[in-house]
Amino acid sequence: MTKSDNLARIITGCKAGSAESFAQLVDVYASRFYGYFYRLTGDKEVSDELLSELYVKLVEKISSYKGGSFESWLFKIATNIFHDYLRGKQRRRKLLEVRKRQLESRKKKKEVKKSDSEIADKLQIQLEKLDTDMRELVMLRFYSQLKLKEIAEMRSEPIGTTLSRLHRGVKRLRELMER
Repeated sequence: MTKSDNLARIITGCKAGSAESFAQLVDVYASRFYGYFYRLTGDKEVSDELLSELYVKLVEKISSYKGGSFESWLFKIATNIFHDYLRGKQRRRKLLEVRKRQLESRKKKKEVKKSDSEIADKLQIQLEKLDTDMRELVMLRFYSQLKLKEIAEMRSEPIGTTLSRLHRGVKRLRELMER
């Protein structure tokens, strides 16, 4: 059996919902796409997240694969995921800049008590210590005041996953604030 015949068999199995076939695809492509994401981001954690998201998208979209170069099709999905990551990163940066300007404005106007201002500053510093995913979730939920359902839809993930990740982020932020 040739490599392309084997790949076609695996893809057919994936379209049929075979977990074993999906596992075989992961084995075939994991290192290649991890390397792709790592070269783009330079960050192991982000690369792992993007790779995980690629496999989630693969499960969701495998039925839309109609033939042709499977690798090209998969790289297109990976590239879209990376672009989504960049847009999210830019949104987070803008949110942080807005928050920073708000803090600076409050300090200048002295509308906030000194202790509140110190807490806000500490919060900003501790937020920057969270990993990008946790920081994004906290910012979207509490600063942008988006609903969990909206965040889950935006991130194309189940609401339970979003809730769980947000909970871990808030818990970690509390730990950092108590130090």
